[in-house]
Amino acid sequence: MAGSRSTDLLRASQVAGEASAAAAEVAPKALVEPDLTGAAFFDVDNTVMRGASIFHLARGLASRKFFTLREVGDFAWKQAKFVINGSEDLEDMASASEAGLAFVQGKRVEDVVSLGEEIFDELMARKLWPGTLALAQGHLDRGQRVWLVTATPVELAAIIAQRLGLTGALGTVSEIEDGVYTGRLVGAPLHGKAKAEAVLALAEREGLDLVRCTAYSDSANDVPMLSVVGRAVAVNPDGALRKHARAVGWEIHDYRRARMNRRYYVPAAVAGAAGLGIGIGLGIGAAQHRSR
Repeated sequence: MAGSRSTDLLRASQVAGEASAAAAEVAPKALVEPDLTGAAFFDVDNTVMRGASIFHLARGLASRKFFTLREVGDFAWKQAKFVINGSEDLEDMASASEAGLAFVQGKRVEDVVSLGEEIFDELMARKLWPGTLALAQGHLDRGQRVWLVTATPVELAAIIAQRLGLTGALGTVSEIEDGVYTGRLVGAPLHGKAKAEAVLALAEREGLDLVRCTAYSDSANDVPMLSVVGRAVAVNPDGALRKHARAVGWEIHDYRRARMNRRYYVPAAVAGAAGLGIGIGLGIGAAQHRSR
């Protein structure tokens, strides 16, 4: 039974990776001499951006009364269970994903994308890490393509990539029918092993030499992705990734101020799960109170 579930999980990760790579759009080639076989892959949450991108998106959607307090609570509880326990159990993943998609089910993709663009400009742009952006720009200046790789919805990931002038993005792919979200995923969330599968699928599609590629992340969950490239870099790493990076000789860059590290830093995944219900719930409650 355990072997069957493990096989199912691996297949779901493969499907998610292939779907994410297939959905990724390629930006026009840069004016510099292109490096066709080298590329860079950046995680988003706490690597490119402070905090969780899905939290910022949900906060912006909540302020626009896009979903209800009950939906936020259900999403936050299931995400917290999935993320804090570090579970890759298929049932936990399905439960968390279903809850996470509940507030976009039946909504038009173009409406969500339009709001996502507003929310990036409103909430996310000021959360970016200049040091990480400089790393990404260095790859672009060398003619390499730069991709975001994130569990956040691919539509939001693509907005972030576009705003930052990057090549494109790999993100969680949702099923869409007639321009409307069905509330189901294509495969699994782009998390853990699925990120590695997405990078492998994209490399095959684009003719990349992974030995010449670089990957950046803050989380030990992304060790599978970091391990498939020739150069792995830990950026603002959590404790587990910092320990692993030191053990295997990976580079480490930390752009957080020491005071922020000691007093305020919370892993993006935990903030996006637990903080989502608390922070947005309070925001909705306050908004409802003001409207009375």
